Amino acid sequence: MTVNHAERAHALLSASGAHRWLKCTASPSMEKGIKDETSDYAREGTFAHELSELYFAHLYQGMTKRTFNSRLKKMKQNEFYNEEIQDLVDDYVSIVEEHVNDAKARADTPPTYMFEEKLDLSEYVPESFGTGDVIIYNAGVLEIIDLKAGKGIEVSAEDNPQLRLYALGALAIFDLVEDVEEVYMTIVQPRLNNVSTEAMKVEDLVKWGTEYVKPRAQIAWDGDGEFDAGDHCRFCKVKHTCRPRSEKYLGIAKKLTDPNLLKPDEVAEILFQADGLQKWAKDVQDYALDQAQKGQQFDGWKVVEGVSRRKYTDEDEILSVLKANEYEAGKVSETKLLPISKLEKAIGKKTVTELIGELVTKPPGKPTLVPESDKRPALGAESAMSEFDEIPTN
Repeated sequence: MTVNHAERAHALLSASGAHRWLKCTASPSMEKGIKDETSDYAREGTFAHELSELYFAHLYQGMTKRTFNSRLKKMKQNEFYNEEIQDLVDDYVSIVEEHVNDAKARADTPPTYMFEEKLDLSEYVPESFGTGDVIIYNAGVLEIIDLKAGKGIEVSAEDNPQLRLYALGALAIFDLVEDVEEVYMTIVQPRLNNVSTEAMKVEDLVKWGTEYVKPRAQIAWDGDGEFDAGDHCRFCKVKHTCRPRSEKYLGIAKKLTDPNLLKPDEVAEILFQADGLQKWAKDVQDYALDQAQKGQQFDGWKVVEGVSRRKYTDEDEILSVLKANEYEAGKVSETKLLPISKLEKAIGKKTVTELIGELVTKPPGKPTLVPESDKRPALGAESAMSEFDEIPTN
């Protein structure tokens, strides 16, 4: 079933928001009636899904080469099409092909696959639905593959409620006619070279849906939920003005006295909350600026013009004037190589790797303090100081 990505409906208790409403069961009722906001990042992600869907239609659903080429040519005129997006889709499609081939190898029977399939999640979440990017089934194994086009936050398939809900929705389709034993849920995030998979026995997945999701979803649906502020607030529509979130971080802020007077375990506790505290403060600042520009008054604050830098209005005209006055181009302009990320966007990530990959290096990053749950290996004290010394300061 093909869906219009740009016009996807959003359930009150959406699968994509499950990481939030499963923890903060009060958030759906607070968000109710507030319109969804979109962005260029979201529209770019929508386009990446549409482009990949075109490839799947050609590879697996009988679309002719002629139709494929015609539609691809049209899609290349889209404002979000570039070599980076093409590379992203190529990588994603290749990974899906590998999974399809693995499914074929499981049995003599051909696998069943679906793309952009609307899934009914209402058995576990009231009036909820979602869209499975890729669903593959063969020989007792059900696979869910989800594309993440972003590059800001690495998303893991482990304990991912969105993918688990999609798996439950897909299970409802296949469990009527097939004996599904195991489910693989995979996230593909090409821009971060991130592919992660969680495997679950069907009975464990159903138990999670029945014993954990279903009662919490009903509480959230009934409007009887409790607030719980945390990292999951990131995409909440009321994060700027949520009083329980403010009370949590204002309470922490009262502890932020001279750190020299705190014990190590107290510093550790504050560190665990510091990131959320900073994000909350930034959210409030952004909200206040937006509202102030619309006329809202905040005691003791006003909107002023920020600092700006001079800029050229017409570089070609300026170069022409300077050249006419006998200033050589080499004296008044410079040619610089694009930063790596922009170069990859201009000519494609694969091209950059093939042509100059050996000439690109990544120096060690500046030592940073993170929770022990972070996947990166810890630096010893001497190693941290050594790597810090090697980092240029200008």
